[in-house]
Amino acid sequence: MTLDPQAAAFLRLAADQPPLDTLTPDEGRGLMRDAIPAFGEPVELADVRDATAAGVPVRVYRPEAEGALPAIVHLHGGGWVLGDLDTHDAVCRDLAAESGCAVVAVDYRLAPEHPFPAALEDSMAAVRAVDELGLDPERVGVFGDSAGGGMAAVIARELRAAVRHQALVYPVCDARVGATDSYARYGEGHFMTTGDMRWFLDHYATGVDPADPRLSPLAAEDVTGAAPATIVLAECDPLRDEGVAYMRKLEQAGVDVELREYPGQIHPFFALAGVIDDGRDARAFVARRLGSALRG
Repeated sequence: MTLDPQAAAFLRLAADQPPLDTLTPDEGRGLMRDAIPAFGEPVELADVRDATAAGVPVRVYRPEAEGALPAIVHLHGGGWVLGDLDTHDAVCRDLAAESGCAVVAVDYRLAPEHPFPAALEDSMAAVRAVDELGLDPERVGVFGDSAGGGMAAVIARELRAAVRHQALVYPVCDARVGATDSYARYGEGHFMTTGDMRWFLDHYATGVDPADPRLSPLAAEDVTGAAPATIVLAECDPLRDEGVAYMRKLEQAGVDVELREYPGQIHPFFALAGVIDDGRDARAFVARRLGSALRG
């Protein structure tokens, strides 16, 4: 394994940050907000506005001002504890501009104030309610990165009839922290650590069985009929192996899957398109896949 040079440069810049598991949730949220400039320059769209869907706060990004566009429901990463509509604004704008679909960013409730399964319940409610936003309920996809990717996988399984495509970027698929070889290889020194994942789960799902399929998509008994999937992974990521395992689970159930793994990349590269070129490439890849699935 050789780290991508831009990923290595980012790790050097981030080396002075305190470990996440020494911080309060509010302090961790502040660090993520401070990183917004690295997420890329926001592109202009025809319309961006805040709204609600089934009572859940959302932000709707439209590349065209009118019409019942297909909807990509966006579930941000941040371990169910960090992140908000502003941290992932540039990501949502890129997905909307490059897919030709509307993006519905879900401002789901965060832990520890709202523990499991609050974030998932809000996200599922928003998927069910895209018609309230003037979008086409027959053409819905779900997108998520990290913790959001795990929730997107659950929703694509639970709402089989409602979701046409799922795009999962380094998703959390197994809540048994440290159970894979990729944790052993990359659980320290590659930005997101084994300790970080334990910190996230301690805040979101204390006392929850890690085999609960609403928390660990890999634990689901049956994924037959789930939406076709696009999966993006980073090689140098403790979550890499569980992403591969979930791809295999989908394939064994007859689900069409396309996986793209980025050599030398680290867990947050997709979000860091302002400083890591592979993040920009991965966004374009995911947007093309979603646009083809929902507009074709």
